[in-house]
Amino acid sequence: MVAALTRGLARDLGSRGITVNTVQPGPTETDMNQDANIRALLRPVLALGRIGKDSEIATLIAYLASPEASFVTGPALTIDGGYLS
Repeated sequence: MVAALTRGLARDLGSRGITVNTVQPGPTETDMNQDANIRALLRPVLALGRIGKDSEIATLIAYLASPEASFVTGPALTIDGGYLS
């Protein structure tokens, strides 16, 4: 649903030079997920074998907000260490 909304907004706002993107983060180290048992369960299902860092998510968002991403609009970008692969 969010991905469809993103694509529609990208089409509607593109002519104004506005880009619209969705970032879908996967398991990420935060203060809210300190449970070592849950982390141990997640690691084997991640293609990269580790939980993501908040800085990795922030780097993608910073890129999307930069002039270098001016031609990126409409996608749902998944950054999850291969969780969904």
